[in-house]
Amino acid sequence: MTTLAPSVPSRGARRSVLSRLAPWLLLSPAIAVLLVLTGYPLVKLVITSTQRYGREQVFGAPPEFVGLDNYRAVLTDRVFWDVLQRSVLFCAANVVLTMVLGMLVALLITRLGRTMRLLVTVGLLLAWAMPALTAIVIWVWMFDSQYGVVNSVLSDLGLDFAGHSWLIDPLSFFGVATLVITWQSVPFVAFTLYAALTQVPEDVMEAAQLDGATPWQRFRLVIVPFIRPVLLIVTVLQVIWDLRVFTQIFALQDSGGVAEKTNTIGVYLYQVGVAQGRFDVGSAIAVIMVVIMLVASFVYVRQIVRTEEM
Repeated sequence: MTTLAPSVPSRGARRSVLSRLAPWLLLSPAIAVLLVLTGYPLVKLVITSTQRYGREQVFGAPPEFVGLDNYRAVLTDRVFWDVLQRSVLFCAANVVLTMVLGMLVALLITRLGRTMRLLVTVGLLLAWAMPALTAIVIWVWMFDSQYGVVNSVLSDLGLDFAGHSWLIDPLSFFGVATLVITWQSVPFVAFTLYAALTQVPEDVMEAAQLDGATPWQRFRLVIVPFIRPVLLIVTVLQVIWDLRVFTQIFALQDSGGVAEKTNTIGVYLYQVGVAQGRFDVGSAIAVIMVVIMLVASFVYVRQIVRTEEM
């Protein structure tokens, strides 16, 4: 009677299995850190959004499960929809302005000599590295109604801006906020796009120029297709950052802005969830914002995948 010997995987099969597992083994520490630092708080946030959770629960009272009541309260609140609409419009204006200026600065850097490029880089780094609160203090002094340099310059030009308050009116308030946020966001976009521009092949650009392509045609038909994935990623990051902006708006409100007319979703979430102690409703607002950002990110990531497959 013959017995079958147990099959032993060949060396090539073992090597194939290890090659497939190697990326996951290398990524496992980073995945574990993400699960601990991001996954657990997100799960806790979702759980809190389905409970009645206020200051009493913070001091030991047991939370009460309420299902989707918190989401219903948020989605039927007119104030939330006004704040969300305001935040989306504000975010769109900031993203468009930041991306356009960032691209122009990146193109300018490619044309500069070594010395000027170094000076521009240092200037951008100073703006980028400055803490948001420090930048707000400087800009608030510049737009101060009595001692601000902006009102002084405009008055010297013959315009009636003596004692003008820029933060009381919501439109000028968001104009100042857009100026501050764009000023600090452009360096990141410029550096990232400049790095992408250095990867555009010179021979392709020279061939397009020899074929008679105008600068605008070279930019639209040659440069943009080469750097499209970087453009999409930077746009996604700017949308996420500008949609949840908090420090600049909160500090400007504290310097004279009207909170009810200038709230964005980040400040509104703080006021409801922290200042008022309604952690359950605040958690529901946060979950809704996470869903909105995931949907926006999915659209851009899907476009990146399609671009790479072409």
